[in-house]
Amino acid sequence: GTDPELGMDLPCPEWAQHVERRWSGLGSAGRDRFSLLTDLDGIFLSAQSHVQNEDLEVLSGLCGRFSVKKCPERAARFREQGNLSFKSRDYTSAALYYSRGVCHAGKGTEQLSVCYANRSAALLHLGSYRKCLQDIQRAIDEGYPEHLRHKLTDRRAQCLSRLKEQEAASSEPQTPQASGLPRVHVTPGKGRHLLAAESVVAGEVVLRDEAFGLVLVPGDGRHTAAGADCVLGTEHTYCHHCLCQTSSCVPCGGCSYARYCGQRCAEEAWRLYHCLECPVGSELLALGVLAHLALRVALKAGLKEVQRASHSRLGTVSDVPEAASDGKPGSCGETSYLLSDLDVEECSRCSDHSSCYHGRTYLGVYSLLPHVVSHAPSLRFLLAFTMAALFQRLREAETSPEMWSCPEEGGDIGDWREEQSILGTTALRHMMQLRCNAQAVTAVRVKEDSSLAVQASGEVRIATAIFPVLSLLNHSCCPNTSLSFSLGRGSDAAGSSASGVTVTVRACRDVAAGQELLHCYGPHCSRMDVRERQRLLLEQYFFQCHCEACELDLAAGPEKLAAASPGLQCERCGRSLQVRADVHVCSQPSCGYRISAPDLQRRVQTLQHRLDQAVDLMENDRLGEEEQQCEACLLCMSPRTMILRCSFASLWLLEGALRVLQDTTTQADRILTKTHPLQGELADAVARLYATMGNWNLAAAHLELSVAAVRCQFGEDSVELGQQLFKLAQLYFNGRDQQAALSVIPTARRVLSLHCDPHCEELQELQQMEACLGGAG
Repeated sequence: GTDPELGMDLPCPEWAQHVERRWSGLGSAGRDRFSLLTDLDGIFLSAQSHVQNEDLEVLSGLCGRFSVKKCPERAARFREQGNLSFKSRDYTSAALYYSRGVCHAGKGTEQLSVCYANRSAALLHLGSYRKCLQDIQRAIDEGYPEHLRHKLTDRRAQCLSRLKEQEAASSEPQTPQASGLPRVHVTPGKGRHLLAAESVVAGEVVLRDEAFGLVLVPGDGRHTAAGADCVLGTEHTYCHHCLCQTSSCVPCGGCSYARYCGQRCAEEAWRLYHCLECPVGSELLALGVLAHLALRVALKAGLKEVQRASHSRLGTVSDVPEAASDGKPGSCGETSYLLSDLDVEECSRCSDHSSCYHGRTYLGVYSLLPHVVSHAPSLRFLLAFTMAALFQRLREAETSPEMWSCPEEGGDIGDWREEQSILGTTALRHMMQLRCNAQAVTAVRVKEDSSLAVQASGEVRIATAIFPVLSLLNHSCCPNTSLSFSLGRGSDAAGSSASGVTVTVRACRDVAAGQELLHCYGPHCSRMDVRERQRLLLEQYFFQCHCEACELDLAAGPEKLAAASPGLQCERCGRSLQVRADVHVCSQPSCGYRISAPDLQRRVQTLQHRLDQAVDLMENDRLGEEEQQCEACLLCMSPRTMILRCSFASLWLLEGALRVLQDTTTQADRILTKTHPLQGELADAVARLYATMGNWNLAAAHLELSVAAVRCQFGEDSVELGQQLFKLAQLYFNGRDQQAALSVIPTARRVLSLHCDPHCEELQELQQMEACLGGAG
């Protein structure tokens, strides 16, 4: 499994530019010497020798943008923002803002106790009674003022009363089992890959895997300053250890960034890795998610496992029954193993463990190829120099993680510089592996806003993870599998430890026994042409793609590929355009219309820019500017006047967005067919806007246009089409169009069932809508 957006995970641009200057400063001889190094120990030691104090000063300067220090002033500001949200009855946002206050307030301060107390009030309104009781106790433990404690006493009584009414616990949904274990197939030229052990029907589960390590992606995944005041990013809504969604986090005691769904996750994270990460939190944010995840994977593995994996005779491999093997151990021919969760045994057939199946163990991660030589020397230097600079900072840490501690005779942790060197080399290995094997973990996020009749939602990237078994899937630009993720159940889940993050692999079309299971690494044939796919896969993953989709596209020949201009139409007669050299010409010879490719590209980019502007107008008055305006108006207006003014401002913005979208659609109709992807985005935005205004019929009419564009681009069985059909069913349902809703729901359910868990919110809501409409009929 891979992450299609790893550019976001590399170090921030300022650091990358600094390292590029350092690389240039080595001179040709120095660059040549470094380029010849292929051993990871040698690469890491060489990079360490080049790190100087001035480099660390540059890193320190960048860390100011990513501060993770506690700040009483910011705690107070977030508490006030929480109060504003509470007054407007937006209790979810209130709880999240109070949580940010909790993270910035110091231990044992009145500010912390008040934040906990205020958050308990929001949780009471949200029906999170157990969480409310926990916050009440935390407020008391942090010294909540005596003269106000009667409020907490009354709140606790309300909680206990309502908790008794809520005692009827819902049964835990059953997780569908995999239809049949895949086989790990090993060939000399292709390496490890997975085959279907038996025939699989579209929608069936073929594999589950658990993340060995993960790091949450802050904000919107870009290098923005951590903790911007009026932004509620992923780091504020998900547990940093198990990714359980939470509005009542438990903060790290040492920094303002890390937060957890409960005490169990907080303690486990501290024991495994955060005790070392906490002092360098700013550096980790500046140096990117890949460096952070590489370090975390090594820290979680521990010294013993790393040493075991790094010595060829001490590795472990999942026990494969002799009857399951199609080849002989130690042979150089093809070998096939059935995936099994049986005991482990020693791996003696290969020196680097890359020809064996190691299950979900650390060796399953370690055995992934780092592709050292395939990385360009300058990129190799960036990764190694980044890790070396990080470890210079780590040397200043006063503690070492339990899994990397080597107590001296007296029982105290001694000088662990030797272990740090092993840790650094191992983390560098993982950083190189992750460029080809990191996987984006996604979730559907709803933009909470009580003023909207329809909640806007979309899939967002919340973390980057490494899955040992998923990483064995090879790529196809037209894959036969799709992924869905299950986040942790949280610290309150039954059991001794928090549940891990898992990925479920489903067949998105029928797969015959013995056929290879294939996953898309990002470049998909429905999203980009074959030349762009081939370039990206070679650049990031170091292979030339020969999947069926690429072979078909390449067999068509460059002339046929160049002549195709899907979705583009003649501005004069409306016929399709064809490409000749660097010019688009009308397919109707008598028309004679032509436009240069750069001019056409500029016009399409202008349309995209105007669409983005309209979307900004639609969303601008949500959690950011509207709250700043309300706070500014608070001193001179009554609450009612303030709310009315913000409502008029919101209506004005929506009407402005509608005018922009209508004008942009008119311009798009001149050069783009209705099935062009950009036309689909425009229609979707107009549908969202009309839904916000409560005009369900117009919203549905425009979303139908978007559905047609999405179907043309992604296909009948795509998850993208399923998501659009789900939204269309919602609009029909809200508009009381029973017949239209009942005609769409079965198709939406069928398509989403190919990609999503049966208990996902979308499928559950479709079932509820159908039951409701069936009863009404």
